[in-house]
Amino acid sequence: MTASFLITLREGLEASLIISIILAFLARMGRKDQFRSIWLGTGLALLASLATGGVIFLTVGGLEGRPEEIFEGLAMFLAVGVLSYMVLWMRRQARHVKAHLEAQVKEALMAGSALALASLAFVVVVREGIETVLFLFGASRGAEPGAVIWGGLLGLALAAGIGYAGYRGSRRLNLPLFFNITGVLLILFAAGLLAHGIHEFQEAGVFPVVREEVWNINPVLSEGEGIGAFLKALLGYNGNPELLEVLFYFGYLVATVAFFFRPEKPRSAPASLARG
Repeated sequence: MTASFLITLREGLEASLIISIILAFLARMGRKDQFRSIWLGTGLALLASLATGGVIFLTVGGLEGRPEEIFEGLAMFLAVGVLSYMVLWMRRQARHVKAHLEAQVKEALMAGSALALASLAFVVVVREGIETVLFLFGASRGAEPGAVIWGGLLGLALAAGIGYAGYRGSRRLNLPLFFNITGVLLILFAAGLLAHGIHEFQEAGVFPVVREEVWNINPVLSEGEGIGAFLKALLGYNGNPELLEVLFYFGYLVATVAFFFRPEKPRSAPASLARG
């Protein structure tokens, strides 16, 4: 439940804050009549995300043994790739997000294009939705379906509430700070997914088991309960990791954090928020 709550909270929060910026700008422009287009794009994106999730979970549900382990490993590697790209891309774009969103909305209004507004909302939400599906798949293996669903719904509800608060006071939102903090948390989460993917490939015999346990601190901090279970859901904590898991976990973490915090060169505002 903790894992699904944190995942949907973070991903839902990013989407809801961006939608809130669009709605707030439309309201300031006196164009609340275009809210319908934004909600249409948002609704279609949610349906597309649910369909993607259904396909993934139904597919893996029909697999057993080695094919299942390979599929799960591949899904986790894909999640890490998508997540890493989006975190690093958003790091570069964060300072321009609000200004460019408003420019895109203004351009669509001037062209009288409801489709452009709906498409903007669709792209923002479907990107977060598909990421959420991949992360939930990676984090919920072996968890109780009911706990995953309730945790996900609670996370989405809280994200929607914060998004509404952002709509009411969007001028005070510090988007660069928000994306920087959540970006670091997602990098930590992605490192855990990567290690889990390595483990699945080892179970399937694709990768060798080099050293079964590098350490075992489960007697002190068990990954199956309490704080250990929370850290496992959030950061991919493993009380008794295999050597390849450790190498990939810390190798990815060091390289990605270094790239994330590298000094940025002066650059112009991005040509399109939807470009990635």
